[in-house]
Amino acid sequence: MGWATYFAFIFAAVNTLTVTYFLAIERYPFLTTIFPSFLQYIVIIVSIGIPILVIVGYIHYKRTLAFKSEADVMVESNPYQRRNVVNNTISVEVAVKNMELLIKLTKQEKITEEEMNDLTKLYERYSEFLKERKFSDNNDMEFLKGRIRNS
Repeated sequence: MGWATYFAFIFAAVNTLTVTYFLAIERYPFLTTIFPSFLQYIVIIVSIGIPILVIVGYIHYKRTLAFKSEADVMVESNPYQRRNVVNNTISVEVAVKNMELLIKLTKQEKITEEEMNDLTKLYERYSEFLKERKFSDNNDMEFLKGRIRNS
């Protein structure tokens, strides 16, 4: 993984710097006045390029819909990722419901019939959902789409 990811980026950067300097900058005298040597070219480009790349990455991650779209595609295309999101969603909903009831019981309040019915419906809905779903079907995706529509 490290070879394919990180070495490829380093190799591509070195290749780009070498090619651009020796095929473009050396051939144009006005560019050689700005970048008199290959080492100075590397220092200037790296000192300007890295901050620009960090800013562009930050904007990509925080300020545009591109990262959200990538995450959506990952969930849609990877059934294991989708399953994790659905499992976490169910776990949080059940945990919150349990805490509500635990707080009520701790205050020595009675659980109403309506709360008991809601808890039973929640149990039945999720136990049925968990029995029916498979990695090969689209139940998890439909679950997520329903949650997105309702929020």
